[in-house]
Amino acid sequence: MIRFDQIRREMPALLRLAVPIVMGEVGWMSMNFVDIAMIGRVGPTALAAVSLGSAVFVVFAIIGEGLLLGSDSIISQDFGAGRVDDCFRTLWAGAQLSLPLGVLCALGVVASGWLLAPIGIAPEIVRQAIPFLYAMACGLPPLMVFVAMRVFLQGTHRVKVVAFAMVSANIVNFAGNYALIYGHFGLPALGAIGSGISTALARSYMMCVLLGYMAWRDRHEHWHLMRYAGKFYFDRIVRILRLGAPAMTQIALEVGVFSAATLAAGRLGAVAVSGHQIALIMASLTFMVPLGVAQATSVRVGNAIGMRDAEAANIRGWSGMALSASFMSCSAIVMWTLPLPIVHIFTYDPQVAKVGVSLLAIAAVFQFFDGVQVTAIGALRGSGNTRIAMITDFVGWWLVGLPLGAWLCFGRGWGVHGLWIGLSAGLISIGCVLAVAWRRRVESLRRELGAERISHAVASDDSDHQ
Repeated sequence: MIRFDQIRREMPALLRLAVPIVMGEVGWMSMNFVDIAMIGRVGPTALAAVSLGSAVFVVFAIIGEGLLLGSDSIISQDFGAGRVDDCFRTLWAGAQLSLPLGVLCALGVVASGWLLAPIGIAPEIVRQAIPFLYAMACGLPPLMVFVAMRVFLQGTHRVKVVAFAMVSANIVNFAGNYALIYGHFGLPALGAIGSGISTALARSYMMCVLLGYMAWRDRHEHWHLMRYAGKFYFDRIVRILRLGAPAMTQIALEVGVFSAATLAAGRLGAVAVSGHQIALIMASLTFMVPLGVAQATSVRVGNAIGMRDAEAANIRGWSGMALSASFMSCSAIVMWTLPLPIVHIFTYDPQVAKVGVSLLAIAAVFQFFDGVQVTAIGALRGSGNTRIAMITDFVGWWLVGLPLGAWLCFGRGWGVHGLWIGLSAGLISIGCVLAVAWRRRVESLRRELGAERISHAVASDDSDHQ
């Protein structure tokens, strides 16, 4: 049983690691927040195009990022065990994987644009969504390189530069949106496609910031990174993919279900999908805080396992969940009490605002469970277990949440509200199951590491007798 004083002692170290990661994740999400807020001034059609295009894009971005997250537990466990050279080797393996992965994901984004019309999206929305997707696809290769470096830096507790890159990229994106969406500084007003170009440029900027930082660290701390560059790390790439594939599938299942919900809302018209996107962007923005905490928890758990300390891993996992659940409870209160001011950040259209306000009330209900589930996933990933989250998400989202939401939306005629109620039910079930899964994982770690200590003790005793 975890005691309060154990969580209190863990919090300073967790917060030192988590706060810069959270700032980075909020900066990441703020880019989409700024895109939606600024394109919303153009009109409901442009807002719907960017919303649908973003829903398609994020699936491929998450597939690439999820695969690269396979190096997360490898680096954090090696760093906890003091194997810094192995951390550098995994960094290069991730870099070798990231660029071709980014190109493949970009091709997937381009190809998917042509599926919007056949699934029933309105032609005027499709006409703006396709060029937006083309522009966004150009930012995927640099984004994947950025992710490979980010995972290494987080796993080795160098997180401030990641936060700086993501937060400052918002300034680049805001300036680009201002110039390219509305047509300032002598540039044409491109609307939705201008937003896509601006975001792609901001993601290239993020990559350049980390490349510059890595070069500076290499020179001043004598990392000798180029010493590791001449080898193709096939074995490590395989290991990253083996751990990353379930993580990628789990994230894709989660993001994909909301993308599917966005496409379903698109069949209900521009007002429904615009209100849906406003509520989704707010839920996603608050989600960035527990997502950052989850990444910090993954690193802390991985470090503990690298030190062969199951009790420390247990305390660190539950501490992360407690921190995330506390924040999300506060965000639920804000969504419940101040929905209209939140919606007016994006639009003053009365029909869209009415839908957005009602969906924020539903979002407030699942905030607590959203914080628990994502942090439990981080703890499990840090321990090297990425499969249970994949299985739980598949059942919770695709066998419970989405079918229930689709039935309530189209079968019962509840519209977009039915979609959200169904997805909320799926999310709540996932949060409960993953909390139990982490408890069982800790019990397994105690047995594994306990047996390992006994084996080492026996081996040491035998050598003393000899």
